[in-house]
Parts: sequence; C-alpha cells; structure tokens
Amino acid sequence: MIIQKIEMSKLYPYEGNPFRVTDDDQMEMLVDSIKAKGIIEPLIVRPDGSGEYEIISGHRRFHACKKLGLKMIPCYVSEMSREDAIVVLVDSNLYRDGLLPSEKAFAFRMKNEALYHSGKRFRHDGERFENSITQIANTVKDSERTIQRYIRLTYLIPELLKMVDEKRMAITPAIEISYIPQELQKELLVTIESEQAVPSLSQAQRMRKLSGEGKLDADMILEIMCERKSNQREALKVPPEILGKYFRADATPKFMAEVIDKALALYAENQRMKAKAKRKDYGAR
Repeated sequence: MIIQKIEMSKLYPYEGNPFRVTDDDQMEMLVDSIKAKGIIEPLIVRPDGSGEYEIISGHRRFHACKKLGLKMIPCYVSEMSREDAIVVLVDSNLYRDGLLPSEKAFAFRMKNEALYHSGKRFRHDGERFENSITQIANTVKDSERTIQRYIRLTYLIPELLKMVDEKRMAITPAIEISYIPQELQKELLVTIESEQAVPSLSQAQRMRKLSGEGKLDADMILEIMCERKSNQREALKVPPEILGKYFRADATPKFMAEVIDKALALYAENQRMKAKAKRKDYGAR
C-alpha cells in the first residue's frame, strides 16, 4: 500500500459500517490529539474507480478531521475486493474498548459472510480452517460458541437489539428471542412496552419453544409476559393513607382485598385492550 494525501471531499464512509461514530468524550480526545500531533496512523481506503475513495479503516479519524475542518488527510490506498475490505474493516475495529453488543454482532456476521464467500480460510502456516467461524474465533481469541451467539443477535428487530445495547435486556434471553419470527418479535415489543417488563431467560425459552411448534401468538406472548417471575415475589404493602382514600375506616381487610382484586381485573383488561390496539397500529405501519 502507498500513502497519499487525499482531499477530504473525495472520501466517503463504508456503507454498512457496523461500528458507530459518535461525538463522545473519546471523540473529543481524538480531535485534540489530531490537532496537536496530526494523523499518526493514515486511513486505509480503496479507490472506487470514479476518482473517489471508500474508507475501510479510520472512520473515527475521518470524523475528527471533519470537525477540525481539515482539507487533506493521509491515506493508505489499496485495491481490494469487497470481501477483503470487510475483513480489514472488522479486524481494525474489533479491539476497541466499549463496543456495543450490536457492533460486535454485525461485525462478526459481516466477516463470517465475507470469509465464506471469498473462500480465504487459511492459517498463517498454510493449513485450512474448517470454517469461517473457526477462523474468526482464532483471530479474536474467543470461542466459536461466543461468536455464534453474537451473530444470533443480528436476527433481532432493531428495537429489541437496542434494548440489549442499553442493557435493558440480557444477552442470553435475547438470543432465545432471536429464533422467533420477526412479526412475533414485534408483538413481543408491544407487550414489553405495555407491561413495562422484559422477558426472563425461562420466558424467552418458552416463547422460542412454542414458536417452533407453531403455537406462539400475541395472546400467548402476553400471557407469558404477565406471569410473575420468581424474583418479583415481594410482599406488597399498601400504605394506610392510600387505603384511606378509597375505604371507610371500618372496612375489613377481606372486603378491601375483594375490591382491589376486582379493580385490578378491570385494569388488566384495560391494559390488554391498549396492547391490542397498539399491535394493530404497529402492524399498519
């Protein structure tokens, strides 16, 4: 590869880059570093044949240079296939700190597909890897099972995957949900929002099993999600001042429990009707 200074206007990001470029504290540190020392490591780009260049490695540096208003930037220019470009893109970013689960998931999937289609599955000693997952695991020093689990996350609808990134949903139940058809994942999303709860591992496993048997639908999802989890069995204590708003002082605990039970039944039915209306609206989008 040769180093050239290329006009910023002739560079553009790789379409489908799984790694996010955000204006956070690390970006500000990078901007300050480039301002003080310049670009220490040139970008890696490939010519597209029209006089412009696709960025393969260095998207964050490119963004920092744009913020600084630079006109030229040093780049390694390399002719490479799309598959080779994906491998370089992924390998140059996978060791960054703080990667989101979604970033790793799509990066592993992209590299797996690129290696599979290129057929380049060889060790440095010339021996051939059994499959592309094995090669990726060897590169990142992680287990094949871990790689496969991350790739499964890419089969989640974006809204559920975002919950994993935000740590609102654990990776393990999310992997189980990834096996459910996306239409039913949308139904689950509506239920999560209406019930303000995410599925536990056992709930996710049940939904996956029922889905595989063709027995999972919106009503079953709601029924499963409305079940009380073992870690939620905390004794409910209603403060006297709240009870005093709705009951006379001589009301017995049994009478109050019966009234509360009926009121909650009406509330639950109202929530179900809202969830169904929201599903209908979601499906019409």
